[in-house]
Amino acid sequence: MHAWICENPTGVDALQWKELPTPAPKAGEVLIEIKAASLNFPDLLIVQNKYQMKPELPFVPGSEYAGVIAAVGEGVTHLKVGQSVACLSGTGGFGTHTIAPAALCMPLPPGFPHVDAAAFIMIYATSHHALVDRAQLKAGETVLVLGAAGGVGTSAIQVAKAMGARVIAAASTDEKCELCKSIGADATINYTKQDLREAIKAATAGKGPDVIYDPVGGDYAEPAFRSIGWRGRYLVVGFAAGPIPSLPLNLPLLKGASIVGVFWGGFAKAEPKANAAMMGELARWYAEGKIKPVIDRTMPMAELKSAYAHMGSRGVKGKLVMVN
Repeated sequence: MHAWICENPTGVDALQWKELPTPAPKAGEVLIEIKAASLNFPDLLIVQNKYQMKPELPFVPGSEYAGVIAAVGEGVTHLKVGQSVACLSGTGGFGTHTIAPAALCMPLPPGFPHVDAAAFIMIYATSHHALVDRAQLKAGETVLVLGAAGGVGTSAIQVAKAMGARVIAAASTDEKCELCKSIGADATINYTKQDLREAIKAATAGKGPDVIYDPVGGDYAEPAFRSIGWRGRYLVVGFAAGPIPSLPLNLPLLKGASIVGVFWGGFAKAEPKANAAMMGELARWYAEGKIKPVIDRTMPMAELKSAYAHMGSRGVKGKLVMVN
C-alpha cells in the first residue's frame, strides 16, 4: 500500500508519499481499500498541528473516505469482505488502504457512489445535527447560511430545504451565489459586494432570519448576529475564516436569541443511538434525491498537495475528493 505520511506536522509541504506494508485488521477493525477520500478543513489544520485532535506521529491524514472492505478482524460480524462502506475516523484516508474501527463504518446501499460517500458523513451529519437537533428548525422558518458555497454550507442549504425552510445563502462571489441558487437557495447575498446587514434586512423584509448557520466566524459573525430575528438561533459551526469572534452578550438579550454550539463529533460519542438514527435518515434522504454532495472536482490521490493548494485558495465550491 501507499499513503501520505505526516512525520512532522509543520504543514502540507512536509507530507511524503510512501510505500508501506499493508496492515492486517485486529479485533473490531476492518481493512479498507480506499476508492475516494474527501479533503476537509480539519485535514489542513491537523498537518499544521493546529487541530484539537493531535494524533501520534507518524500518521496518515484524511479524515473521511469510502471504499471496499478487504479484510475483517475478529468479532466483526456486521460487515463482510467486498462490502462498500464510508468512514469518518479522523485519520488514515489519504492512501490506498487503511485500518478503520468497524463501528465507525457506514455500510453503503447499492447505487451510492464512492465519491459521493467520501463527501457525505461530515458535512451532512454536521448540518442535520445543527439544524434539526440544535436549532429545532421548523418548516416555513428562514435560515441564513454563511459560507454557503463550501462543503458544510451546501449541505446546510439542502438539509434546510428538505425541512421546508426558506434559505438565504451568503457567499463571497457571484459564481458561488449562483451555485447556491442551483441547489435550492431562495435568495443569495454576495458579502464582498453587499453590506451584509442591509442585504439580510432586505431579504427578510426587516424581520431577520430565524436561524443563522455560521461555519465561517471572523468579521461576519457580529453583523450577522445583529441581524437575527426575535427568538433567533445562532449556530456556531466553525471558524473557517480563522479568527474566533467575540459577541457582546447584550445582543442575545435584546433579541431573545440563543447562541448554540454545534459539535457533531461530541454528539455522536455522547448519543450514539440518536446519531445512528440521524445517519439513517440522511441515507434515506440521499436515496430520495433530497440531498446530494456538491463535488467541486476529483483529483488523483497522488496530487494531494495540489488539492490542498486549491482548497487554500478559497476557490472550492462544495467538496474536493481524492480518488485512487
